[in-house]
Amino acid sequence: MSGMEQDARDLLYKTLMTVSIGALWMLLNMTIGLYAGWFFFDETPKAGNYICYIFALGSFIWMIRYFYKMWSSKS
Repeated sequence: MSGMEQDARDLLYKTLMTVSIGALWMLLNMTIGLYAGWFFFDETPKAGNYICYIFALGSFIWMIRYFYKMWSSKS
């Protein structure tokens, strides 16, 4: 048996999951968008720009939904 209460353990788990998933999301979008050059476009947007922005928006919505479900659960 550890010395940590279950409520404190749950809070720590949720906090660490939120920070790590958020950092992973930012890293993934930075890699796809900035390093591949799809966040910026010259004169007109290309298919890669649209795909990048759709992926960023869709994954952001999924991430916020996941966080809401995780933080609203009792355990």
